[in-house]
Amino acid sequence: MNNPLVRDIGILIARLGLGIILLTHGLQKLTVWGQSGTSAAFEGMGVPAASVSAFVATWIEILGGVALTLGLLVPVFGALLFLVMAGAFVIVHVGNGVYVADGGFELVAALGLGALLLAVVGAGRFSIDHILGSKLPFLAQSAPAEREPARSAV
Repeated sequence: MNNPLVRDIGILIARLGLGIILLTHGLQKLTVWGQSGTSAAFEGMGVPAASVSAFVATWIEILGGVALTLGLLVPVFGALLFLVMAGAFVIVHVGNGVYVADGGFELVAALGLGALLLAVVGAGRFSIDHILGSKLPFLAQSAPAEREPARSAV
């Protein structure tokens, strides 16, 4: 699809969906389990430096979820969220297979890969990043490259 409007609407929908899921994922750690409960769970799963890791994961998920939803610093938070999910994948979930019901990696893989994709493609036109792009060059996005017409062999 080479339609810029459709592309930007697709990015917006993906940002909103991932952002809301990641925000609620982080808020669950903060408000339902609390710092001590999350730290204990991380320790039980063999996460190194469980207390620090729990704090960092919680706040990257909360702030990253808000950032994706608003389209603010999407390349930065997309990369951070990818790293958090990659850590969860490697440390906790990969040995349990694919299915989340078995403690597997399907959820963290989907969230992490979606965050990585947003980090690479950017926040799209309907975002704070787009508004700030001229002031913060690392947020500026180029339009998808136009395809060259096929050349004849004549």
